[in-house]
Amino acid sequence: MFERFFPDEYVASTYVIPFEKLYEKGYRGVIFDIDNTLVPHGAPADRRAKELFKRLGEIGFSSCLISNNQEPRVKMFNREIGTNYIFNAHKPSVKNYVRAMEIMGTDKSNTVFVGDQLFTDVWGAKRAGIHNILVKPIHPKEEIQIVLKRRLEKIVLYFYKKSREK
Repeated sequence: MFERFFPDEYVASTYVIPFEKLYEKGYRGVIFDIDNTLVPHGAPADRRAKELFKRLGEIGFSSCLISNNQEPRVKMFNREIGTNYIFNAHKPSVKNYVRAMEIMGTDKSNTVFVGDQLFTDVWGAKRAGIHNILVKPIHPKEEIQIVLKRRLEKIVLYFYKKSREK
């Protein structure tokens, strides 16, 4: 029943993902959500985020940010990162996942998505046919609509973890 929302992978943080191994497996593009995936909600790019995007470039990855936020927020985060971005993405709509792959010159077979929400980030990536990695949110302070979704996510993640035990 909940399988459509199950992530392909679930890790503690964006910053523990072995991107070198993903590159060895043939992935060439990474699409990221921003808030609570790379930095706390509303925060600018921090040292870890800047180092991550530098590392991704050195590995050989193309990258793109896709966010449901408006352009000022995305542009502010991206100021020191300097990657591709799509704002007001309407996730989980597939359209901008496809657009991100077009921008990066990748396709669903060699693109991975990283995000912190099941019902927008992961579900959209799954619908687009992209390998996806769910990360635990960086910070508990979130807007009320996200807090409510988190309660539903806990139910789905309970069944996800039970399915992984089998």
